[in-house]
Amino acid sequence: MNTSTLVVVESPFAGDVSTNIKYARACVMDCLKRGEFPFASHLLYTQTGVLRDNVPSERELGIIAGLAWGERADKTVVYIDLGVTRGMEFGINAARQVKRPIEYRTLNGDVLYRIIGKATPISF
Repeated sequence: MNTSTLVVVESPFAGDVSTNIKYARACVMDCLKRGEFPFASHLLYTQTGVLRDNVPSERELGIIAGLAWGERADKTVVYIDLGVTRGMEFGINAARQVKRPIEYRTLNGDVLYRIIGKATPISF
């Protein structure tokens, strides 16, 4: 069996949700291309019919589930092209608490351009 690195993906969700979902999917693809096995709870648990991010108790359940999965991860990767949200900060702090390595990344300019219409990161 392949022993690739299990990673938690941190990227924005709140705000421009449509753009952020496209961005998160590109982040997951970036991890896969690096030979990693990514998990992006904000993509999975916020799908229609799973949990509603705007319902506090359901959002909390999704966070708890993501943290539980994160206990098995080898590292957290934080994609910063679109800035860092409070939700991402929560995930970063959770990784620090359990001493899980954190790696900050950006996407290739061409990929970013296809998502947001410009190839340079957004200032934050």
